[in-house]
Amino acid sequence: MRVLAFDPGFERLGAAVVEKVKGTDILLYSACLRSDAVLPFPERLASLGREVEKLLKKWKPEAVALEDLYFAKNVKTAMQVAEVRGMLIYLAAAKGLPVHHYTPLQVKIAVTGYGQSDKHAVAAMVPHLVALPAAKVGVKKRLDDEMDAIAVGLTCLASLRIYPQS
Repeated sequence: MRVLAFDPGFERLGAAVVEKVKGTDILLYSACLRSDAVLPFPERLASLGREVEKLLKKWKPEAVALEDLYFAKNVKTAMQVAEVRGMLIYLAAAKGLPVHHYTPLQVKIAVTGYGQSDKHAVAAMVPHLVALPAAKVGVKKRLDDEMDAIAVGLTCLASLRIYPQS
């Protein structure tokens, strides 16, 4: 099973491709896709959409996994993140892919075993669950969004193992 997972955002969209091979979870790709802050929001959304289409074409996932939106204090930001989620759901549906949604609580429990874990605990646990390739040249560390996308993908693989599709 190959999953394209996302931590939705419009400034930074965490993306990861994880796969279950002979009982082992493998990270095939991860990145933090960015949109240009000087562009109007519709153009930022289109830019991210084009990048996601490239990922769908290149990695040919069997499913897409998204972290659910939790409501932030900034309603405008929350609405724009919801619109990014809508775009991701549309692109997956257009390819006939199932979309799996996970709450932050579900991701934290799946990755750390504790639902009240913080982002640092999730990021610290991910390398224990899947081998991370060396960071790209010039990149000091992976951003939280990228690590969260990996965690969402691992959550999806674990949940599909427990609750297989019929």
